Amino acid sequence: MDSKIKPIRRSKQLAPLSREHHDGLLFVWKLRQGLHNNTAIEILSSFCIWYWKQHIKSHFQQEETILLQYMDADHKMAIQLKREHNDIRELILSINHHPDRITIGILADFIDRHIRFEERILFKHLEKTLSQEQLDAIFQQLEAQPICSGIWEDAFWVKDDQLSNRN
Repeated sequence: MDSKIKPIRRSKQLAPLSREHHDGLLFVWKLRQGLHNNTAIEILSSFCIWYWKQHIKSHFQQEETILLQYMDADHKMAIQLKREHNDIRELILSINHHPDRITIGILADFIDRHIRFEERILFKHLEKTLSQEQLDAIFQQLEAQPICSGIWEDAFWVKDDQLSNRN
């Protein structure tokens, strides 16, 4: 039996969201590394707010306006998606007003679980239940609303000794 986790084969139409989810998991990893490296809370909170503005906010808007139009408002997965998006927004606001390491750790864990829910459950459901035409329409809408992106310059997730070994 193969003990390796195989990557999920995502449809072409939902692949743009999956690529953003990969970036989101990298964001989570960077936060966890920053916490582990005792990075200053000001840097971690600034990174959270920056990532919210540059990536998550637009991503959530896409999912809520594009994907949810293909689901009943009272569908349990639609409700879970909206609830989790609201919870993540609240955590970001909390970090913006009162940054602390515990809330940043909670945010990282929550985003990790949320992405895995969408990839393993929600997207799988949409790919099974939507027609090819509906999936194509989703793709066209995603392509018409690209996510803003930027690069965070301070690699706080890398320990100082790792930086010196690369030089």
